[in-house]
Amino acid sequence: MPAPPVPLDGRRLGRLRGFDADRGTSFGAPAIVVHPAPSGRRARAGGDSEGQQHPGRDSSGRLAEIAGLAAAIRLDVREALVLPLRAPSPALLLGKGQVERLQALVQAHAADVVVIDATVSPVQQKNLEIALGAKVIDRTSLILEIFGERAQTAEGRLQVELAHLEYQAGRLVRTWTHLERQRGGFGFLGGPGETQIETDRRLLRERIARIRRQLGELQRTRTLHRARRKKAPVPTVALVGYTNAGKSTLFNRLTGADVLAANLLFATLDPTLRRIETQSLGKVILSDTVGFVSDLPTELVAAFRATLEEVTEADLILHVRDIAHKESEAQADDVRAVLRNLGVLEGEGAIPVVEVLNKCDLLDPETRAELAARPGSLLVSARDGSGMAALLARLEAELGQGLHDEVFLLHPADSRRLAFLHAHAQVVEEGEEKGAWKVRARISPEARARYARL
Repeated sequence: MPAPPVPLDGRRLGRLRGFDADRGTSFGAPAIVVHPAPSGRRARAGGDSEGQQHPGRDSSGRLAEIAGLAAAIRLDVREALVLPLRAPSPALLLGKGQVERLQALVQAHAADVVVIDATVSPVQQKNLEIALGAKVIDRTSLILEIFGERAQTAEGRLQVELAHLEYQAGRLVRTWTHLERQRGGFGFLGGPGETQIETDRRLLRERIARIRRQLGELQRTRTLHRARRKKAPVPTVALVGYTNAGKSTLFNRLTGADVLAANLLFATLDPTLRRIETQSLGKVILSDTVGFVSDLPTELVAAFRATLEEVTEADLILHVRDIAHKESEAQADDVRAVLRNLGVLEGEGAIPVVEVLNKCDLLDPETRAELAARPGSLLVSARDGSGMAALLARLEAELGQGLHDEVFLLHPADSRRLAFLHAHAQVVEEGEEKGAWKVRARISPEARARYARL
């Protein structure tokens, strides 16, 4: 029989190895990772709404992903296991026998943290922490923790803090027992005063409002920069994809940049923009964006909307897929779901999307040949550089649609029209010819009509 549960009060929680009660769990803390897998009728129906199973994914894949997320913030994962879940318990999420099994594992491994790959309610979290004698974090709080560590820019840190505060706001009542105290007034004010929980709620609302104002100012600045780019005909290409699909490695390969590219989930958080030179289009701006993941917390989607606007304003989207991953198709479906949420797959805001099948160097020759034979298939390896020429040719073909080549003969002193062509067309070549200035450029019908009115 497992030892009886150790009561977990606030003081003991603060004494857990390296744990910061305000921030989250510490790096290097021993952890147990659990994936509650639906069983019986719930499994046949494809799971439930708590993110425990998805079509195209198996329990071992989900367990590997949540273990990878835990490793991304350097938790010391001592054991990872799948627990079949017939029906979630309102009080503990897991069954009584499963909780006892976890108690034994926590004590055997001296674990400080239990990571549960599901949405855990405040009541369930509190009860599990008391029962297990360890800190319990769910999928959402784990992703928030990773984002908090990886954000580098001021905007990224503000977005993560906003998501964290909005997540905590919904869990304020049941998780913080000290909030039941009353702070009485004194002197002529008198009365019971404002309860601690009301004070903290008010402070939380004020901080959220302040961050939203700051993000609004940064968003306006970003919008001005985008408007400036729109005036100059420099097309923008956004790299999107599941986390760890190789976007940053591909970005570095195409641009020669040195963006962090590591075998880590969410290695990139803050968007990075670089210019690349193409043969037929000249300069093109490439944008590396945050990776997506299944069950991405709604708080993060809302908080990172300003950053994701780089995707919504792009002229072309390159969907980078890890084609060697066994759940590549399920990951692609998750990415498409986020893009659909952003309104870029259909309707007026639809943007062309090109799928880039990355990590083809990890495929066996037979699978690689089969994929290469598919019409329109773009097989690349950002690591060894194979397929880059075909990718750039496809990029130029997609961005070049709607443009046509034209030769303009200008008076050498006609600086106004020359400046317009440089600003609103893609100048391919120019030079003097028989006393005139000859410009060959690729120009859109709209810009051609504006040129005619000059």
